[in-house]
Amino acid sequence: MNVLAFDCSTSSCSAAVLADDKVLAWRQVAMARGQAEVLLPMIVETLAEAGLTWAEINLIGVTVGPGTFTGLRIGLAAARGMALASGLPLAGVTTCEAVAHATSAAERQGRTLVVAVDGKRADLFIQPFNADLQPLAEADAVMPEAVGALVAGPFLLAGCGAARLAEALPEAVLSAACGAPDARVVARLAARRWAEGRALPPLPLYLRPPDVTLPSC
Repeated sequence: MNVLAFDCSTSSCSAAVLADDKVLAWRQVAMARGQAEVLLPMIVETLAEAGLTWAEINLIGVTVGPGTFTGLRIGLAAARGMALASGLPLAGVTTCEAVAHATSAAERQGRTLVVAVDGKRADLFIQPFNADLQPLAEADAVMPEAVGALVAGPFLLAGCGAARLAEALPEAVLSAACGAPDARVVARLAARRWAEGRALPPLPLYLRPPDVTLPSC
């Protein structure tokens, strides 16, 4: 199966093409904003490097959140547009799951993995996993100082909000994995979830309302 996957749900933009789990092309750029201008050219370049055309892609994978409001809208709008134009199936993967699966088994051994995504407010988007990457709870918006009371340590922290969370959990270990979702991991998870019939729909996973003030009548 040839899978195109991409992510711009946090503070980076990433795209990858995999053929039966083999990485044919991959790109990732750290960026706080500007994903709308970067994502589509990155996808075109990644496909070209992989040597594949749209007709040879079998599945599109994309992160559905939690993450930044704008980033999620950009990624999901692009994914839905491509799926509609091409007729390709679309598989959603959560941001926390993608970050969790990028950590190593050695890091996770004997620890509770806590993925922390920075939503640019006082709280963090948090989801805990056991050492075998099974979720221990649903993702939620939590204040950093409250995490220690929700799940038992010792802790391994991953994600773009891990450094902030470490301030509240000083004995925790920071993962060496990239804090932003890697499109290669998203592609593998999308293919697996699609085969299992457990892929998420391309709908944003918002854990709190957007920072938008509606005009008064």
